[in-house]
Amino acid sequence: MENRWQDLMPDESNCTPLYLQLAARLATAIHAGSWTAGEALPSERNLSEGVGVSRITARKALARLVEQGLIRRVRGAGSFITPRASDPLSGLIGCTEMLEQRGFKSDSVWLQRSVRAASRSETMHFGLAPGASVASLQRLRRADGIVMAVEHSALPVCVVPEPLAIGASLYRYLEERGQSVVRALQHFRAVNASAEIARLMGVAPRAALLVITRIGYSADQRAIELTDTYCRDDYYDFVAELHR
Repeated sequence: MENRWQDLMPDESNCTPLYLQLAARLATAIHAGSWTAGEALPSERNLSEGVGVSRITARKALARLVEQGLIRRVRGAGSFITPRASDPLSGLIGCTEMLEQRGFKSDSVWLQRSVRAASRSETMHFGLAPGASVASLQRLRRADGIVMAVEHSALPVCVVPEPLAIGASLYRYLEERGQSVVRALQHFRAVNASAEIARLMGVAPRAALLVITRIGYSADQRAIELTDTYCRDDYYDFVAELHR
């Protein structure tokens, strides 16, 4: 048995049910990086034998981790560590760069890259003239092949004249054009998934999601990005470091 399994053994003298002890120790090990995103956990039988508990205890512990979003079960394949992105709120970084820094294989599935008339809200945020156009971008953000977020972005056409020229990273594209986002304001709100968002994410309709609305500013303090990102709360963590 690997050394990392020895720390998972429940304490039978503890009054806490064995399955809760095992689930808690598994969760601690996952957060500590003992397993990497996408790695398979042992089967119920191997887990029960390895830590000296019954199959029922092992099954209940794994079910607890599924409820917490730490693992996912694939029929016929087993249980796998769920990719999670931890986004520090104090830094400005693109989603692609953030996921790559954390060891995920990041990619996007473009749903739309086009030019359309600006909405009233976009006209106001960007300070555009009536009837002006924006680049409209919609895509799925994935980590290790799992959809973690659905993103809707709008930018003035003077910033993104050819939406189809954008590759995997919007921010890298903007940097190459000398139009970097150097400051941003982010607003967070909880919503229930619409039928369309639920379908794209593979979650139940009206599932709880976190929506981040980001307004990005260029070096000359012009608003050049307006993005709504619908995030799965079981795959995404946001971290804020506070000082006194």
